[in-house]
Amino acid sequence: MALPVQTQLRYWGLAAAIFILVLWLLGDVLLPFVIGGAIAYFIDPVADRLERLGLSRVAATALITVTSVVLFVVIVVAVVPALVSQLVDLIEILPQLFRDLRTFLETRFPSLLDRESSTHQVLLSFSDTFKEKSAEVLQSVVASLGSAINVVVLMVIVPVVAVYLLLDWDRMIERIDELLPRDPAPVLRQMAKEIDSVLASFVRGMGTVCLILGTYYAVALMAVGLQFGLIVGFIAGLVTFIPYLGAMIGGALAIGLALFQFWGDWAQIGLVAGIFVIGQITEGNFLTPKLVGNSVGLHPVWLLLALSVFGALFGFVGMLIAVPVAAALGVLARFAVNYYLGSPLYKGSSGQVEASGDAE
Repeated sequence: MALPVQTQLRYWGLAAAIFILVLWLLGDVLLPFVIGGAIAYFIDPVADRLERLGLSRVAATALITVTSVVLFVVIVVAVVPALVSQLVDLIEILPQLFRDLRTFLETRFPSLLDRESSTHQVLLSFSDTFKEKSAEVLQSVVASLGSAINVVVLMVIVPVVAVYLLLDWDRMIERIDELLPRDPAPVLRQMAKEIDSVLASFVRGMGTVCLILGTYYAVALMAVGLQFGLIVGFIAGLVTFIPYLGAMIGGALAIGLALFQFWGDWAQIGLVAGIFVIGQITEGNFLTPKLVGNSVGLHPVWLLLALSVFGALFGFVGMLIAVPVAAALGVLARFAVNYYLGSPLYKGSSGQVEASGDAE
């Protein structure tokens, strides 16, 4: 005897509440497993393609693992030392940059340093806020040094979890499909398929866009002589994952550093600005349409709302995950709207009368 829909909803609602509570209580413990599962999910299509080429699942997983380890070692040896070196140099040179800025303001805009002017008061307030926030950031960094062991554990557990899940991914999906409740199983499969399509096309596509743009910015900025071109290119490529804000953050950082380094050499500053203009034109007209397309399916206003909400709740990490999570929620919202439009709650008694008249 099948359970009524209301009873099923109560059971599944209770199960969802317990699941969310467990995630909330064990969030730190589950983090390596969630990250490992995400890595396995995004690499699974590569393993499937290797299987279609004739490799077994074990051989495909082994090949992907060895390739990933080699790439990781190459990046650590070739790129990370240069990134760390430029980051350290940037931190060391910041006091000199601020002194140069003060000298520039004293020379060009002496009214800004007049203690009685409103502009000076605004700048002083901004400076105090910046110092306060900087102290908070430094305190959080010092506190995070005590969790270095957790970082090491994370780096060890995540690859192991990813390898094992990648090896058993297809069997795991089949098992989950067998456990779905029979009546809504077709609908759940369709929704999962749509969410998978949205997440896969967006995250994999944007990941490729970030890699291409990050490499382009780093190489181009170093070619024109920007002192911290590599670290700026890395940051610009990373924040490209955040729509709208990524271009502004990367461009402001590069042009700001160029103003300090090349002040007076407007051609050099123009080259730095031109690099970002070309990058944004290429991204907007070629890379994103070709690699990502319209997979998100969300209005720009909703994207901005998602960025604001997730950024307020989870900080920078929240802004990184805002678009893919919002896209997945958009699939659920569209299903809910379609269900509502076909329900008696929307059609009312007139809809029921029309349906009975059509049946006659």
